[in-house]
Order: sequence, then structure tokens, then C-alpha cells
Amino acid sequence: MEIRYVGGPTAVLEIGGVRLLTDPTFDPPGDYPIGQRALTKTGGPAFGPDEAGPVDAVLLSHDQHPDNLDRAGRAYLAAAPLVLSTGSAAERVGPPVRALPNWSHVELPRPGGGVLRVTGVPAQHRPDGSEHLVGEVTGFVLSGDGLPTVYVSGDNASLDVVRAIASRVGPVDVAVLFAGAARTPLVEGANLTLAGDDVVEAAGLLGARHVVPLHFEHWAHFSQGRDALAAALAPLGDRARLLAPGERVTLT
Repeated sequence: MEIRYVGGPTAVLEIGGVRLLTDPTFDPPGDYPIGQRALTKTGGPAFGPDEAGPVDAVLLSHDQHPDNLDRAGRAYLAAAPLVLSTGSAAERVGPPVRALPNWSHVELPRPGGGVLRVTGVPAQHRPDGSEHLVGEVTGFVLSGDGLPTVYVSGDNASLDVVRAIASRVGPVDVAVLFAGAARTPLVEGANLTLAGDDVVEAAGLLGARHVVPLHFEHWAHFSQGRDALAAALAPLGDRARLLAPGERVTLT
């Protein structure tokens, strides 16, 4: 498979000839309101939606936070043939967003025959008991005959969730893990995404051969940026690929 990092939670994934985009965020730096507060974007994408190009589907972990779906991202969704996300995102955004409940799946046709299966899996963007504050989130597992198994975490902060996914899907080839230990006043003192040591533990739980972190920079609410994350991932050695914005990597 190939991954090209755009910035924040956004990357173009190509697997078995199927092109996917995670959490579209293409807006420039600035303050982005969310309720009575705002999130501050500190860096823009490496390239825009035109260079990202058309995809077969968008994997949208959730729609309610501007660091996972911004204004330009919403415009991108409108032209996408299919967007897989939460039930609440499907209700709020409407077509082409389609709910993908946990452990259900869709099959996307591959150009040379066969299918890529996209399975919805749990994600917990919060400590226990605070879903009413942060809202519903989902993750994804990609699989197919002759293809690597890929886990895309979305904004998940729970190793228990990772453990449950690992127990059902077995070892994965590639773990795309949203990291950065995000923190906001909404849930004081709690990480809303994985910290670096959590990424290392998650890689072990998943038996992942490759680990590609996303969503650890370009926003002020991340408590662990690139340097801190790189240091934390040292135990993974060359299994971890900390991509630069715009960088493309092929994983085998």
C-alpha cells in the first residue's frame, strides 16, 4: 500500500488500486470556532484537494471537530462518491456520508478485480463517560485477498479499544494511529488521542509490522508534537514511519 501525508489527520491511502482519503482538512492556519471556543491551526496542508485528487471513498472518523473536517474538507466531501463515517455524521452532513456501524463493512471494487473490504471499528475520543462532551467517533480496518490488513484509528484515545480490535482482527500489517496526545479544556487533564507511549503499546497489541502516526501536528491543542513523538517511538525502530508533510511511502 502507499500512504501520502497531507497534514494533520489527512492522508491519501492507496491499497489494491483503491484510493482513500482520511479526515479531509485543507484549510489554512487560523482560529476555528467549535461551540463557545476555538481550535487554533498552526500549519497548513502540504497540498490541496486538487492535488489529492479524486478518491473512491473518504474515511471520516467524525464530523463535529474542525481539526478533522474543516470548511475545505466539507467541500471535498460534496464531490466524493462515498464517505464512510458515524451515524451522527450521516445525519448531520447528509449524502454522500454513509453510516458504517461498528463491525459492519462495505466492499469497494478493485480495478483489477476483487474487492477492498472497509470495516467500521470502535473509537473512543475521550475518557470513559465523556462521549456526551466530545461526540461519536469511528475507526476503520481495511482488508482483502492478497492485501495488507490496515487499521486506521481515527481519534481514539483508548488502549482498551485497541485491545478489543486486535482480538477480533488479529495482527495487522499497517497501523495508522492518530497521536499527539490532544488536550482541550473540554475534558481537563485527559488525552483525547494517543500519546507516544500509547502508540508503542498499541503497535504491540496489534502486532503491527508498520506504524504510521497521523494527527500529531499543525494544531495548538496537541501536547506532543513531532520531536516528542519521535522520541517516544524510538522503541519501535524502523517499524515507525513519521512522515513529513507531502511525503509518500510505500509499505510492503
